Amino acid sequence: MVDRLFIEPRLAELYDTLCAGRPDFAFYLPLVMEAGSVLDVGCGTGELLIAARDAGHTGRLTGLDPADAMLGVARRRAGVEWVRGDLSTVSRRGEFDLIVMTGHAFQVLVEDDELRAALAAVRAALADGGRFVFETRNPLARDWERWTGSSEITDASGTPVRVDVEVKQVTAERVTFTQTYTSPGWAGPEVSWSTLRFLGVAELAAFLAEAGLEVEAQYGDWNREPLTEAAPEIITFAVG
Repeated sequence: MVDRLFIEPRLAELYDTLCAGRPDFAFYLPLVMEAGSVLDVGCGTGELLIAARDAGHTGRLTGLDPADAMLGVARRRAGVEWVRGDLSTVSRRGEFDLIVMTGHAFQVLVEDDELRAALAAVRAALADGGRFVFETRNPLARDWERWTGSSEITDASGTPVRVDVEVKQVTAERVTFTQTYTSPGWAGPEVSWSTLRFLGVAELAAFLAEAGLEVEAQYGDWNREPLTEAAPEIITFAVG
């Protein structure tokens, strides 16, 4: 199931504001610019691909996302192929030089079977010599222990929106949490439930190898520092 954050239009409109200043785009954008054909899995509002087109990318840019509300925002911009669906629906073979999953989208693959299916689809969709680049939070850094809290943003009209995050359950590799959005102009709060999977380095490598993907490089943060136990991210470059 897709989280309410992504399927409720009112919340989708807030997404880019919620994620303003995210450091992963500065990391991924040069990779996109160097590739002739790019598939962004879980593209959301399409901000990365739109930035690439604005920066002069002349090749094929395809954004894939299962959430109508997020794609509704993305489709306001022409020049990119926007596709509703997920990797289980991808039937393209050898079409992309680069496939990316940003914004920790990889972590929504919480079950073994959906993870295997997704990686198999990635492997099939990569062109010869293509790369799959994505990130997942390092479970050893226990980032979820710092998630519970409140913040405030403003919507496009300048109305404040309060965001409360609460971690509900931590079991093995999975973390379940809520994001509750409230605003003076709304009839009531909007609550979005999410569950993410935190795979360790060895477990991740095993799933990739099973799909025929080889780890080319891994980094621990967006400055390409080495991957250590204390690193916040597991940023992976994989090739078929």
